[in-house]
Amino acid sequence: MSSSASAGMPDLQNAMNNDDDLIGQVVGAIDTPALVVDLDAMERNLATMAAFAAEHKVRLRPHAKMHKSAELAKLQMASGAVGVCVQKTSEAEAMVAGGVYNVFISNEVISPFKLARVAALTRAVLPHGGKIAICVDSLTGIARLAACMNEARKASGIATAIDVFVEINVGQNRCGVEPGAPAVLLALEIRKHPALNFAGLQAYHGKAQHLRSPLERRAAIAQAIKAVVLTRAMMEVDGIKVGLVTGAGTGTAMLEAESRVYGELQAGSYLFMDADYAANHREAGQPKFEHALFVKTQVISTHNGHGPYAVCDAGHKSHAIDSGLPMVHAFSSRSKLEYTNGGDEHGVLTPTEGSTRLPGLGSLLWLVPGHCDPTVNLHNVMIGVRGGLLKGVVERIIRVDARGALS
Repeated sequence: MSSSASAGMPDLQNAMNNDDDLIGQVVGAIDTPALVVDLDAMERNLATMAAFAAEHKVRLRPHAKMHKSAELAKLQMASGAVGVCVQKTSEAEAMVAGGVYNVFISNEVISPFKLARVAALTRAVLPHGGKIAICVDSLTGIARLAACMNEARKASGIATAIDVFVEINVGQNRCGVEPGAPAVLLALEIRKHPALNFAGLQAYHGKAQHLRSPLERRAAIAQAIKAVVLTRAMMEVDGIKVGLVTGAGTGTAMLEAESRVYGELQAGSYLFMDADYAANHREAGQPKFEHALFVKTQVISTHNGHGPYAVCDAGHKSHAIDSGLPMVHAFSSRSKLEYTNGGDEHGVLTPTEGSTRLPGLGSLLWLVPGHCDPTVNLHNVMIGVRGGLLKGVVERIIRVDARGALS
């Protein structure tokens, strides 16, 4: 490469990455593929969940692992959330760095290196009146957490403490100690350490979130509640007060809220509402949320030889496929399309039964991701549009602060 060509590269790179230049432009100016947030739909979802939590007198602590954005976390807290959840230490660090000071790491952290970072976060939020919390499900986890907190106390001279929740296995069969006596043992151990504050139980049933029928979800959460009630009763016999039971997701939040056992909801996907959650059958009283997260794409090739189909420029690099392929958002019955696998860079589009139109070259389309969390993690920014997907205007660029925060 010549020196003159090389000298021009930084300017070209800056031009490619300056998403802020989009602010004020019409939605058609957004290049593809791009991750777009319908701000009007998102704010309606935000208000719906806030009202639901207030009506049921439960705290709301949404999962920021979904949007990975400090800006959106602060928006949720301004609407009544007490703080946010994350799953990774690095996600917690991104939230705190972005001005979010009430963070619950709703996961087990075993590595002493990570636990030292957790201890540092407890000090970082102190000047802001914040709080860090974490889960445990083993005696080893408690011992390592206590050791790191004690070491940090000695080094800083600040007597910080961390809220600790005992996670119980309520059917997910992932993390979590078994309900009852094993959980009591952990709570008793936590209380031996001055730097650890036993704060309650985490009882999250992830599998239940995507059970399609209301009867299946009710049965699963009924078992989870039974496990919580048993564990809480056994702890009280040992003089342990269970301050808070936290859990729930977008698919079952109504059930935990109605239980009078859970005091805090961790639902997060409600803000964007992906295609997989939308496939659940609703029941009366369950809050209704709208799709607010889309991958904007365009048709780059059309074909009639092997049955009519079109190809768009949004493949697996622009959306996650762990919960299925994306759904093509249709503005009318004539525009319904099915998205099928085209690989990393492409999606193949075919008309559905009853649809009469295949999009032409350059046509703009909107995909609803199957799973919002890992889809967001593929993008540096989300482009916030006000006024709808067809005639809206770009209002803000939302940074994905915790993109790639895996540790």
